[in-house]
Amino acid sequence: MTEIQEVPVREKVAVEDQWNLDSLFGSVEEWEKTFQTWSKKIEQYRKFQKTLAGGAENLAACLRFHFSMERTGERLGTYAFLKISEDAGNAAAQTLYGRFMNATGRAATEASFIAPEILAISNAQLKKYREADKLKPYRLWLSRLLEEKPHTLSSKEEKLLAMQTEMAQTAGNVFDQLTDVDMKFGTLRDHSGQKIELSHASFTALLHGPRRSVRKQAFTQFYQVFEEHQNTLAATYAGSVQKDIYHARARNFSTAREASLFQARIPETVYDNLIAGVRKSLPKLHEYYDLRRRMMKLRDIHMYDTYVPILSDAPVDYPWEKGVEMVLEAVRPLGAEYGNVLREGLTSARWCDRYENRGKASGAFSCGSYDGLPYILMNYKSDVLDSVFTLAHEAGHSMHSYYSVKHQPFPYYNYELFVAEVASTFNEQLLHHYLMEHTTDRTQRLNLVNRQIDAIRATIFRQTMFAEFERDVHTAAENGEALTREFFTSTYRRLLEDYFGPNFVLDEVLNLECFRIPHFYRAFYVYQYATGLSAAIALSRRVLQGGKQELKDYLQFLSGGNSRTPLELLQLAGVDMNQPEPLDEALGEFSDLVDALRLGG
Repeated sequence: MTEIQEVPVREKVAVEDQWNLDSLFGSVEEWEKTFQTWSKKIEQYRKFQKTLAGGAENLAACLRFHFSMERTGERLGTYAFLKISEDAGNAAAQTLYGRFMNATGRAATEASFIAPEILAISNAQLKKYREADKLKPYRLWLSRLLEEKPHTLSSKEEKLLAMQTEMAQTAGNVFDQLTDVDMKFGTLRDHSGQKIELSHASFTALLHGPRRSVRKQAFTQFYQVFEEHQNTLAATYAGSVQKDIYHARARNFSTAREASLFQARIPETVYDNLIAGVRKSLPKLHEYYDLRRRMMKLRDIHMYDTYVPILSDAPVDYPWEKGVEMVLEAVRPLGAEYGNVLREGLTSARWCDRYENRGKASGAFSCGSYDGLPYILMNYKSDVLDSVFTLAHEAGHSMHSYYSVKHQPFPYYNYELFVAEVASTFNEQLLHHYLMEHTTDRTQRLNLVNRQIDAIRATIFRQTMFAEFERDVHTAAENGEALTREFFTSTYRRLLEDYFGPNFVLDEVLNLECFRIPHFYRAFYVYQYATGLSAAIALSRRVLQGGKQELKDYLQFLSGGNSRTPLELLQLAGVDMNQPEPLDEALGEFSDLVDALRLGG
């Protein structure tokens, strides 16, 4: 009998394949010691209450203490988050994370007086305070706080909201535990006939394989489990949406979307223009699906036919070391410092937790902190080229964190998500360019064209569909519509029909896809993938075709942290996301690539 290839438990993963968290804490005991000291300091916030109007020195002392607490709390929280991400089923990690979330909720509660008390100071007096040397490090922070005045509540109301911090995580925590730990997807035979355990990571790999029967079985078997839990998942997501609306209304925003975009000062027109622009290009997307169907010699096309390379079913093999070298060669245009730091991070410094294990978070992410390395979680698969692109993507995030920490003080280092997705997808563009430059085989080049088409499809078209779903769901809820399972699936079905077109077979279980997207629990996040890639395509062309100044502009953008608004940072780098040109350029590239594939194939 063939042995089943099971997902290993954490203890069986080689140390060299795990991230090294020593830059945060050398052990759980060290974390515990720092946590105890930090948590005991939380009550010291009280000594600053009702003192902030007493002068610039009082205000500066409070802000020094607050940002010191924030900095240590970030370090503690990052470690706890990474420990539970590596194995959500680990009881000790759950306890660690739970204790931190409880303490950070208390800290937020105790600190909740700061904004209302500062904003109660007259504008003239606060302006005078801001000019004091002691407050120089916080001038920008204070200016931004003044902009938030219409959405800042009284001290008592802010305290009530802060007390809900831990409770507000419930829906997301339930989703993570259910999908990453409790759900079991069974076993099946992969494309080589090996019996394997079906999981989030292997599901993605199986959809890239050549045998349609295997892809179909993986798709059906995977979604059957979501079908069995659809009511729980619907209730969980509904709770998350209602949380978004509650917090938006509590802070005097008209909608949850307005509240979410306000943090980064992104106009809602950017969001709506993205959807409108992408919808204009849907006929070209439908044309691509039909071209894919014909080139694959299929009578009909399903979702499980959209990830496999069209032109070649030859297996690929990019072991970790080779994948790292490909990424490092691709980012050479970004200079020696960028390449050397990244090389060390992906090798000896062990930024990255490389492979799947039981209970590990699905997908991939980068997670940095001011006082720790910019860590990367991967579920790397050597037989999937997309794993190399994912590594390039997450490396872009981590190097963004590296440059921001290096060049910005703590209050201004943590860049907004809107620019984060530029740095990551920029690296994917460099990797595509590198591979095209170093590949002469016609089939391989067409496969890379196909891959770039699918990258734009997945990052701009697909994420925009998700963004439209989030907008429609929140709008309906804000208008009083009940968030039932049927409402979610019918809303999602309508969008599937629009985005995939009349000649695409939409399996009924695909309606449940809306219940398996983790980013939906971080509302109005996903649209930034689409805007990010649009900006990245424009900026990567600018750097590759430019000279020293263009590279300097881009590295200055990476170094900007949160010292300017995202739109201002991108303008300095050379792209204006208030205008339609970046999206039009990206969609134009998609159209050109589809034409090239049709002519080349």
